[in-house]
Amino acid sequence: MGSCKYLVIFYGVSAGQNGNNMGADEQDLVMLVYLVLNVEENKIVGVHQFPVRPSGADINENILSEEVTTEFGISEHDVKSAPPLESVIRQFDSLAQDELGGELTLVTDGQLHLRQCLYPEATRKNITLPSYYQRFHDLRKEFQSCVPSPVANTVDAGGGAVEEMLTAFNLPCDTAPDKSLQNVNNMARVLQKLVLDGRNLHEPEIVQLNLEPGIRSRSEQVDTNCVVRARGLPWQASDTDIARFFTGLNVAPGGVALCLSPQGRRNGEALVLFESVAHRDMALRRHKHHIGNRYIEVYKATGEDFINVAGGNNSEAQEFLGRGGQVIIRMRGLPYDCSAKQVIEFFNTGEDACEVLDDDHGVLFVKKPDGRATGDAFVLFKEEGEGEKALQKHKEIIGSRYIELFRSTTAEVQQVLNRSTEPAAKGGVVGGTSAPLIPSLPPVPPMAVIPQQLITAGTRKDCIRLRGLPYEAQVEHILEFLGDHAKNIVYQGVHMVFNAQGQPSGEAFIQMDSEPSSFAAANNRHHRYMVFGKKQRYIEVFQCSGEDMSLVLTGGVAGLGHHQQQQQAKTPLLSPGGGGSLLGHQGNFPYSPLMGGIPHTSSRPPAPGSFNPFPAQLLYWPYPSPPISPNNYFLPPHGHMSSPSSLLTPTSSISSLSNGVTSPLPSGGPQGQGSPQLPQGPPPNTLLTVETVSQVNMSRGATERPNTETLLRSSVYIH
Repeated sequence: MGSCKYLVIFYGVSAGQNGNNMGADEQDLVMLVYLVLNVEENKIVGVHQFPVRPSGADINENILSEEVTTEFGISEHDVKSAPPLESVIRQFDSLAQDELGGELTLVTDGQLHLRQCLYPEATRKNITLPSYYQRFHDLRKEFQSCVPSPVANTVDAGGGAVEEMLTAFNLPCDTAPDKSLQNVNNMARVLQKLVLDGRNLHEPEIVQLNLEPGIRSRSEQVDTNCVVRARGLPWQASDTDIARFFTGLNVAPGGVALCLSPQGRRNGEALVLFESVAHRDMALRRHKHHIGNRYIEVYKATGEDFINVAGGNNSEAQEFLGRGGQVIIRMRGLPYDCSAKQVIEFFNTGEDACEVLDDDHGVLFVKKPDGRATGDAFVLFKEEGEGEKALQKHKEIIGSRYIELFRSTTAEVQQVLNRSTEPAAKGGVVGGTSAPLIPSLPPVPPMAVIPQQLITAGTRKDCIRLRGLPYEAQVEHILEFLGDHAKNIVYQGVHMVFNAQGQPSGEAFIQMDSEPSSFAAANNRHHRYMVFGKKQRYIEVFQCSGEDMSLVLTGGVAGLGHHQQQQQAKTPLLSPGGGGSLLGHQGNFPYSPLMGGIPHTSSRPPAPGSFNPFPAQLLYWPYPSPPISPNNYFLPPHGHMSSPSSLLTPTSSISSLSNGVTSPLPSGGPQGQGSPQLPQGPPPNTLLTVETVSQVNMSRGATERPNTETLLRSSVYIH
């Protein structure tokens, strides 16, 4: 039986679901039972039962599921008057040290009591568990090793596993009225039978608390049944934060790979590799569990997906990572002429001085394929404490620039270095922008600009208008600001508004699924603060209709004739820097390759009802975004397009528009194959602003175009 003197059966009861779904609903424990078995004497020496008060017991009247009250006989009064989990853990630990001398190993019925319930709750409540909770025997696995496989398979699959074990050993069931005591007594009978028969238990299972570093290569084979994709992560989440979300489950060394957008920013997704299929399956049960107030989606992924993100073939990166530092810090915003010596001095001086691992060799600068600096670098630190001190220097100064610091991962180092050294036009990349990180996804169909009539029609007040947004705010920041109300946003319902100069206006319109949803969002989030870095801005939130959106976006001139527009002369509300409406009376809208290739004239716009509500090329993308960065969409070749593939980047700056939208043809040019026939004349509410480019700075593979041509910029960000 091994050297341990005592085996302690551990059993928990959740306030929600129990049995095979235990822990899937993120509910707290309300009962803990410990049964102590003296291995040498094969005798039960104590049973300790502790009711536990869950979070929210002081606020909510009904916190227990019907299963708990009827099957386990636990009442609301029992748990509301009980001590919290931390007190119960300390109470049993004191008993274990005084009476058992700390010589104990836990035994559980399956994995869920510890891995899916106790550890996640302890992590949420910042409770440090004693070390003996990190080692345990799974009674189901011990039983499977000593009985015929058909019976063992039945035990592993069913909720009545202990009863099946008793039947296999011809043992009677316990008749205690309390179901939790009945279960631990039945487990004790099985365990005593194994001891009596001289069965040696296997090595205890280990609960891994720390994420181990590891380096992955592109040629490595990964078990495709051990990978999940986590989505909806806070943008500042690190690999340790993600491992903490999956606490209780064993993540493989180097098994957290944060996904980056083509711009090199984290996109709120990660691929996680577990050490076994069983741990992957338990991770999938944490779908829509929370980090703070954000729920996290968890889906199956493949080993190929993981290696595409985490694998690397850059020798410089592998040499850097092979130095063995426990913490990697990413620096952003460095002066382009910054040296390794300056980086080391940055960390060595000041109140939170810390040592960079291996001096110059612990600093890795990120460069562009042509060797120019990017302003980014990775820095290694030997221990966790040094890394924590390093992060305290966030936004301190080198020269005249403040430096941003983020905790990084081995996978992020590999991704960034791979991109910086791979050829610019490899694998369908145009203009030097990287393709999506997961190339195994199905190809994205051609992206068409949605006519604004389809967005802004109707008098139902099922929309909200956000005003006062920081100019740096992106769609993900708006979703985080709205919190639980974000789940009521319709497909492609987030619209970022740009002014006539192509700059963010500080406004956004959001389409909700109903009028009550928009009312609730406006009522609950109006004048709430959006935190952005060290700044916070209060945001105005108004309920509105589609027609209200049109009036705001056009300055009240939508649908008016030429003469009426001149008389109206109202300044649009969305354009803080512009002097007139987006639809000024001299607006002659040019050919748009995204809208089917028909040159527009300045005739009176058609009524909204005359538009086909489902244009042939219109792409409806389910909300939230697909598992690639929501900031990029690919436009495959389409007749009139000048380049083999173009990347539409709604958040790109005006100066980079030559890489964002394909060059328009002259007004008499051929129409693209399969383009829908749109009505003549400018759409009344179109949000395409026109920029006349006198000189275009050609870069990143853009083809040359005459100076007299115009560029189109979509002023709406469609999510």
